[in-house]
Amino acid sequence: MTDASSEPKGERIAKRIAGASLCSRREAERWIAAGRVAVDGHTLDSPALTVHDGNIVTVDGKPIPNTAPVRMWLYHKPAGLLTTNSDPQGRPTVFAALPKSLPRVVSVGRLDMDSEGLLLLTTSGAIAHKLESPKTAWRRRYRVRAYGPVDEAKLKSLARGVTVDGVRYRPIEAELERKTGANAWLRVTLSEGKNREIRRVLDHIGLKTNRLIRTAFGPFQLGNLQSGQVRSVPAKVLAEQIGK
Repeated sequence: MTDASSEPKGERIAKRIAGASLCSRREAERWIAAGRVAVDGHTLDSPALTVHDGNIVTVDGKPIPNTAPVRMWLYHKPAGLLTTNSDPQGRPTVFAALPKSLPRVVSVGRLDMDSEGLLLLTTSGAIAHKLESPKTAWRRRYRVRAYGPVDEAKLKSLARGVTVDGVRYRPIEAELERKTGANAWLRVTLSEGKNREIRRVLDHIGLKTNRLIRTAFGPFQLGNLQSGQVRSVPAKVLAEQIGK
């Protein structure tokens, strides 16, 4: 009788491809559906396959690289850049603006074009998927400048969660930092980060966001990183925070 604990451990094919820093797990699943992925010479049509160290995985006929140690960088995203690899309209993107010395990276979540501040970049699509998931419960912190009268009771009510245009948002911590004329600076913390969440929720309570800066993502801080700068996360710190 074979001892199950002695059998080689495998991983799902999409995770293997993402771990090779080729793309995210979701993108790998799309590649499989498109017939671009083969294992030991057999083209796949489903991501429901576990592969082991001895299997040869190819994408477009080329073997995927060996899994390399995960790396991560902090990037101070300027406003005016899309968090995407390419844009059909030709607008400037984060990945085109990054230093050419960086390897292929993916972002942990996104910041919309008008937003700025901390964006995490990593060589691992699997790690990006894990960290941007609400299940990880990493809190995102922001400084927000908004136009309009501030009703602090309404700000506090966001801690119970709110539904806007049929979309339910999880509890949001929002407090007034200071007022500057017709604008106010707010400190906002959330753990989900749906598309344009802060802008939509504040608009719901009568505030028009005109500047949004992410200052922290989980344990990682923007600190004194200047706009457009990139800083590598030391391997020891990365291991402590994500177990890699």
